[in-house]
Amino acid sequence: METIESKKIVVPGEVLATGMDFLPSSGTFRDKDKIISIYVGLTNISGRVIRVIPLRGRYIPKRDDTVIGRIIDMTFSNWFIDMNCANIGVLSVREISEFVERGADLADYFSYGDYIVCKISKVTRASVDLTMRGPGLRKLGPGKLITIDSSKVPRIIGKQGSMISMIKEKTNCRIVVGQNGTIWIQGAPEDEMVAAEAIYKINQESHREGLTEEIAALLEKKISKNKPMQREGEEQRGRENHEEE
Repeated sequence: METIESKKIVVPGEVLATGMDFLPSSGTFRDKDKIISIYVGLTNISGRVIRVIPLRGRYIPKRDDTVIGRIIDMTFSNWFIDMNCANIGVLSVREISEFVERGADLADYFSYGDYIVCKISKVTRASVDLTMRGPGLRKLGPGKLITIDSSKVPRIIGKQGSMISMIKEKTNCRIVVGQNGTIWIQGAPEDEMVAAEAIYKINQESHREGLTEEIAALLEKKISKNKPMQREGEEQRGRENHEEE
């Protein structure tokens, strides 16, 4: 039995394992006793399961995914959501937490250009149905929005949320990661920039060993550099308040 190592870049048609000890998952298929890659991507081995995470490719909607989308249109009973993929999401008035009276203007709830966090409830060939009934599903306020490859989202989040938790803690930012690759960051402007830089680095270098340590060092360096700027800003605001008094 031969098996390729985890976190290795592979190409379509490459044999990942020989024998029946491993099971194919997303991004792979079985041909007799061989498991073969479908994509150019990164191998991931969890127990006996082998999958390939594509390095590039548009987001493919899946049921129960949490996504961040933008309102692009509406009717008397639905909002239509751009989810950064080939499909347009549909959010019915029945699928938001607020009661909407018959004939109400939907723009009073969510308007054109608003970004929302929602969950995919159903996927068909014709449509992708969304819901906002659930914890954390809401309209997003001011903040920085960035887009990464949706295939890199698991690396951004990390094992049991370790990577994204570190970025939140170090930058003191609120961060929401959509599984469609859209990410919302809210904090002090300089801290938002640091968080975005770290996320972009992970997006570009997700296949590298020791990346977690590199991101931790980057965050320490950037945040410590920002602290004097933050103190100067606080002192300036303090002086202005004192003068007003």
